[in-house]
Amino acid sequence: MKAMPWNWTCLLSHLLMVGMGSSTLLPRQPPPPSQKRSFITFRGEPAEGFNHLVVDERTGHIYLGAVNRIYKLSSDLKVLVTHQTGPDEDNPKCYPPRIVQTCHEPLTTTNNVNKMLLIDYKENRLIACGSLYQGICKLLRLEDLFKLGEPFHKKEHYLSGVNESGSVFGVIVSYSNLDDKLFIATAVDGKPEYFPTISSRKLTKNSEADGMFAYVFHDEFVASMIKIPSDTFTVIPDFDIYYVYGFSSGNFVYFLTLQPEMVSPPGSTTKEQVYTSKLVRLCKEDTAFNSYVEVPIGCERSGVEYRLLQAAYLSKAGAVLARTLGVRPEDDLLFTVFSKGQKRKMKSLDESALCIFILKQINDRIKERLQSCYRGEGTLDLAWLKVKDIPCSSALLTIDDNFCGLDMNAPLGVSEMVRGIPVFTEDRDRMTSVIAYVYKNHSLAFVGTKSGKLKKIRVDGPKDNALQYETVQVVDPGPVLRDMAFSKDHEQLYIMSERQLTRVPVESCGQYRSCSECLGSGDPHCGWCVLHNAKEQQKKRNWTFSQGSHGPLDHMRDTYCLCSDSTST
Repeated sequence: MKAMPWNWTCLLSHLLMVGMGSSTLLPRQPPPPSQKRSFITFRGEPAEGFNHLVVDERTGHIYLGAVNRIYKLSSDLKVLVTHQTGPDEDNPKCYPPRIVQTCHEPLTTTNNVNKMLLIDYKENRLIACGSLYQGICKLLRLEDLFKLGEPFHKKEHYLSGVNESGSVFGVIVSYSNLDDKLFIATAVDGKPEYFPTISSRKLTKNSEADGMFAYVFHDEFVASMIKIPSDTFTVIPDFDIYYVYGFSSGNFVYFLTLQPEMVSPPGSTTKEQVYTSKLVRLCKEDTAFNSYVEVPIGCERSGVEYRLLQAAYLSKAGAVLARTLGVRPEDDLLFTVFSKGQKRKMKSLDESALCIFILKQINDRIKERLQSCYRGEGTLDLAWLKVKDIPCSSALLTIDDNFCGLDMNAPLGVSEMVRGIPVFTEDRDRMTSVIAYVYKNHSLAFVGTKSGKLKKIRVDGPKDNALQYETVQVVDPGPVLRDMAFSKDHEQLYIMSERQLTRVPVESCGQYRSCSECLGSGDPHCGWCVLHNAKEQQKKRNWTFSQGSHGPLDHMRDTYCLCSDSTST
């Protein structure tokens, strides 16, 4: 029998790897042990901690929010520009802040913790909000971090006095012919009279305009905001809403939260405080916030409840996972990390789970709740807004997928929890962050942990169809912080701890030394090319093989095995 040509051998090896799209072919060999490798790393000043991270999708530049500084870095983590934001004389009791009027409280040198970092692509500026002066924001030019504006003279300019970096989340809604909108969600730290917990603000073209950060709508009765009633704090003195993640999809803006509430354990008449994870949804165009709905979310596997949300990321399903979930490849999925239990927020248990939510299913559940409430069934059921026992009012109207509420039956709570689909659990090293994307029809999740490791997980379906194909020690000490980001070309992943920012390749195909090890890893980025009397030249790195040699093949970003007869080179 005639020997198979070398180029066909190479092609077949790749096709065998790609053919593993079926969940039945998911490799089952254990991942290689966690490896300590050298990565490009940036460390700031010893006294400062890192808080937030964003990557410019157009240039690949990185913006890093830290205590007292904002950095602009190149894609290989070289410092391009530094902008100092603090420290300064302040006192959290000064409201309005001392830069507006004299404050009689004692002032001390206070750090400026970066609490929100957003790129406003339309106006080529960075929105950087800190903890100084009740949470005012700077608008910085992307090119050189030159300060374009720093509104501070109105109460709308004070976003939050909370000193935690993970307490504020913002989502920009963009328009082609109008000023953009900024949805801001923030913990209020016991000061509901000063700060709304959610609001929508104007993003004016002029960074120094008087209307910058003004409420989208405001009259004496209604405004584009939700405030926590002060009465709530008499029931739960330390009540607050902690915002973990936010995004927009379709006609809606969503925030994922942790909230304390008082519940009675089974068989008991006394109440205890627990934390509940909830998804909040608002219509983008709702200026009166009549569309506010929140629904509890959680996850359960093998009888273990995972209820404390740690991190989340919106991604697409991809063809393989979509097939097992019964959705379309382009449908939105929420990749979430929950820790076990419900009673601790600041000291979560190490047991954690990676869970998937189909966004359409959450929206369908919200629509069902709206329809039942507008039939007059049940109550508004939103305890923290003191409307738990207010009956729903009946109204004859059609409620479709894009219904945005009326000035009745709002705000609304869903009582029944929406359960996510558990795909992976970790019992010892709590998962703390997640990011995901689709590569060659496969959904891949990258998960950071408490000890500073990165887990690479291929998610082809629920139950046993998730494969952890690699674990890498990235930051030391941990934990990995919530913000992670892909490079512009999705070939690198930026991972952050409080003291370092590290760039990690999305794929590590070069570590495999045999065909079985490479294909058995389950990493869809990697294939194996058998070369006979040929040389391979690959886009991202040049590998020259001697006659009859073998080597790993990285297929990232539509690169391919370029084989040619050695006599022609």
